[in-house]
Amino acid sequence: MLGASLAVLGAGLLETKEASAFGEEGAFNPRPLLTGNARWEGVRTTAPGQWAMELERRTSAPSRRSPKPVRADEPVLLAEPFVLWGGDADIPPLTAREVSGLWRFIALGGILLVDDFAPETGAFTRAVKRELGRVIPEGAAIPIGPENVVFRSFYLMQRAVGRVEGTRELQAIVRGGLPQVIFSAHDLCGALAQGEGGPSVAITPGSDRQRELAIRLCVNIAMYVLCSNYKDDQVHAPFLMRRRASGDDGAPGGARSPGRP
Repeated sequence: MLGASLAVLGAGLLETKEASAFGEEGAFNPRPLLTGNARWEGVRTTAPGQWAMELERRTSAPSRRSPKPVRADEPVLLAEPFVLWGGDADIPPLTAREVSGLWRFIALGGILLVDDFAPETGAFTRAVKRELGRVIPEGAAIPIGPENVVFRSFYLMQRAVGRVEGTRELQAIVRGGLPQVIFSAHDLCGALAQGEGGPSVAITPGSDRQRELAIRLCVNIAMYVLCSNYKDDQVHAPFLMRRRASGDDGAPGGARSPGRP
């Protein structure tokens, strides 16, 4: 499993209690990634905690309900196998230490989700791809859709969706046959964020169904991080078979069959 492998390697490199604990517990920890002078603030600050809560509520997987941001040049980046890099605008060039830190994270098998909060402009995604070109020059993003494990790790999803409906596909840099850097032009954090009175960010075009599908995609990403080849694990096959039989496959617009458009 990617998650367990990275945790073990990270523990050896860092010799920290936190890294060792992750390997034992296998908890999902959606840590926000920070670079430069960026800070994790604004209406989406609750999104990682909400993500962890939804995963626990819908599956048997453990999670960390109070994820803490981590910087790309901090050794603790290597302690766990997942980070969330979100933003809505261009970013400054990565420092040499940040490039090195991200290279080590990816080399160890870490999974990075790039979530564009303003996919209408795409400035953040373009900037991240530019900087990742310095981290893994050989990595080019390709579209991934319903045939990919990310769309089938727990819910059977027919398309990607977030705060904005966006494109039907995600993009990913695939290494070793598995998506390792996943790009979402859907603002998943915007769909997750909650305030005292409920959701913090309005859905576009707007429906409870759309928000539900966005949460399901987030659960799928989490299960992929934890289990990698989860879809092929016979222990979990009955859950997928029952969901397929009932038609609750996560398809938008009330579609019931994984084969329906």
